Amino acid sequence: MSEPMFERVALIGIGLIGSSLARVMQRERLAGSIVACARRAETLAAVQRLAIADDTTHDPAEAADGADLVVVCTPIGAYAAVGEAIAPRLRNGVIVSDVGSVKQTVVRDLGPHIPDGAHFVPAHPVAGTEHSGPEAGFAELFEGRWCILTPPPGTDPEAVKKVGALWKRAGMTLETMTPAHHDHVLAITSHLPHLVAFSIVGTAADLEQDLRQEVIKFAASGFRDFTRIAASDPTMWRDIFLNNRHALLDVCGRLLEDISRLQRAIRWGEGEEIESLIEASREIRRKLIDANQA
Repeated sequence: MSEPMFERVALIGIGLIGSSLARVMQRERLAGSIVACARRAETLAAVQRLAIADDTTHDPAEAADGADLVVVCTPIGAYAAVGEAIAPRLRNGVIVSDVGSVKQTVVRDLGPHIPDGAHFVPAHPVAGTEHSGPEAGFAELFEGRWCILTPPPGTDPEAVKKVGALWKRAGMTLETMTPAHHDHVLAITSHLPHLVAFSIVGTAADLEQDLRQEVIKFAASGFRDFTRIAASDPTMWRDIFLNNRHALLDVCGRLLEDISRLQRAIRWGEGEEIESLIEASREIRRKLIDANQA
């Protein structure tokens, strides 16, 4: 049997992504041992019941002590506190990574706590569901999806290669970007769609009681898709919106301009303009299918 890629892995946060990664590591025998860290006793009890980690703790410093890989899987708003807690216990040569959706914030809040001799390799596995918690995880979550690495300049290439190899074993395809470029791309492809979903479902929730019940009763597939997205974790998405506000507000402005354009075409009966806008959208869908991202 081959040696594990890492002797001791600390997962700080063990929700959907962290627990799915733990399952991948067990399946692929990538870790000698896994320690899971969470604030809530119920979460740690679930981890123990599911047997997806060898040890559990509520203390990030204890989890990081002696680890050769630390992956921060908490909501982004907790990164600075986690970094401060684990910094004194990070051993020489450890790789510190994460799974956050806003990489400039990761570099800002976690980066300053990484000591000399440790390697900092931020990552974003672009995968997920609307569910949360360790029970929601599954090893196949990452298969056929992209993982974006955003290592700071001067990061040890071998550490970057090792983090990339980990996500490849999970079934992902790798891409490397600067944190700023990542945040702008994800504002369009992920953060804006979630914002729209929350808004549309929120509009339905504000309707009069009778009408709201009919909306639920006769929900078409499009509305059902929005409700699935809108069921996502509130804390995680609060942190994403606030920490990627500049890129998100920029694409929000563009969206409002496009809505106004379509609204104007509908008002004035401009059928050709409406068809043109819809055809452009259909082309994006076709390209997604061709890229196996549908």
